[in-house]
Amino acid sequence: MSAPLPGPWFTGDATALAQAIVAGELSAVQALERTLADVSAIDPHLNALCRRDDALGLERAAGLDAELAACRDDAARAALHRRRPFFGVPLLLKDIGPATAHRQLPSRAGSRLFPDGAPWPVDGTLTLRYLEAGFVPFGRSTSPEMGMSASTEAVAYGGPTRNPWHRGHSAGGSSGGAAAATASGMVSIAHANDGAGSIRIPASACGLIGLKCSRGLMPQGPLAGEGWGGLTTDHVLSRSVRDSARALAASAGADPGAPYAAPPLGALDGEPPPLRIGLLDTFYEGDPVHPEVKAAVQALAAELQALGHRVAPLKLDFSTRDVVTPVMQGVAVGTALFLDQVAAARGRPIAEPEVEPVVWSAYQTARRFSATDYLAAVNTFHRLGRQLAAVHQRFDVLLTPTLAEPPAELGRFAMHNPDFIDYRLGPQGLWRYTPFCPLANATGAPAISLPAALSRAGLPIGAMLQAAHGQDALLLRLAAQWESARRAPLPMPFRQAAGRVVT
Repeated sequence: MSAPLPGPWFTGDATALAQAIVAGELSAVQALERTLADVSAIDPHLNALCRRDDALGLERAAGLDAELAACRDDAARAALHRRRPFFGVPLLLKDIGPATAHRQLPSRAGSRLFPDGAPWPVDGTLTLRYLEAGFVPFGRSTSPEMGMSASTEAVAYGGPTRNPWHRGHSAGGSSGGAAAATASGMVSIAHANDGAGSIRIPASACGLIGLKCSRGLMPQGPLAGEGWGGLTTDHVLSRSVRDSARALAASAGADPGAPYAAPPLGALDGEPPPLRIGLLDTFYEGDPVHPEVKAAVQALAAELQALGHRVAPLKLDFSTRDVVTPVMQGVAVGTALFLDQVAAARGRPIAEPEVEPVVWSAYQTARRFSATDYLAAVNTFHRLGRQLAAVHQRFDVLLTPTLAEPPAELGRFAMHNPDFIDYRLGPQGLWRYTPFCPLANATGAPAISLPAALSRAGLPIGAMLQAAHGQDALLLRLAAQWESARRAPLPMPFRQAAGRVVT
């Protein structure tokens, strides 16, 4: 096992940190200064940050401190806190995706194509909502090139992003840097996004809460309407369900010009009614997942039954490849469109040595797809959505593993495979590691990964709950009920440093 990481100064969640700042226990500037010190001490072990801008964060934190100082009484401070529920909380934005465009935080998309980071012409709507909620963005977290892997090992960052629980293993992807930073305690919450499991995979690998929201619930503008044909969405990785719920309440809702919108959020507070939960603890085809994963999912099923929910076995009428094949096509075509746009903007084609082998192969693979191939893939997403709607007539929520096995060792899914289809769909491909996550991206449904257990080797194992489109609030209420009843939450993967930890 890796030697323990240094203990961070704060081990609570983002809600608790904001409460402490508003209560005057420390200032927003002090919270960021301590966070930056932790980043300097911890990140060399993990490689989770690819950009930090201390001055940007400190300027923002000082402005928030001035707002709080202007409050004349407790009522004014409480009103400010209601308006800014994450007052003074340091935040990392993922290094890819237009929703969190920030004119002062360029993005590299994990690629050598952008050695200094590509500048954003405007701030994304989601960035503006995070600022309104009181967050303090101060940097960007790592992602595999173009967000195309379940492991964050981008060549552009000089080395892999490591799992805080065991640094020889992957932190997941594509939001691996966000997960490693949050699980290690460098930050209490981090922005992430998900196109085929990129929030839930790292949540499972690092022992965090990871909600993939319903299609159309989160803003993508003003630079985009959707990503990868509607597969992608943004949210956060967090240490608590309440942080995920509060961040969603502060940021959800379509922005002007969005091509479509999910139903408004329902009530995020209160216990859910007794639910019918369908349990699937094998691959869709029936072949077994890793035995420790199966045991973790079955244990969570028993915990949900003890809370009054009815759990019954579930069988789905499609195969894993029925889901992951059209998702693969959507990923390839979306990546090719982005690379074509880069080539047009700079006035010369993308050359093979400029990108990693999997990305180059995806680029070439997409060129072999016809327009009708792409529309057929989109139609398959819609067909799967209809099939899941029928399943939800019998089950309110589905319970599956998040990953088919504990976190992979680094190197196993590095993007040096020159065959994109083999990398995704071959015998050793990603589909055998992450068969469950892409379904929610294809259908647009919400799904949340919960930290269900630790493996015998001390690595986190996640279990995933999925509901019908628009039922994000129901999922969060169920997850909060489970979290509240749980007797022994997962520990955190670092050495407590005496005198430094504030909770």
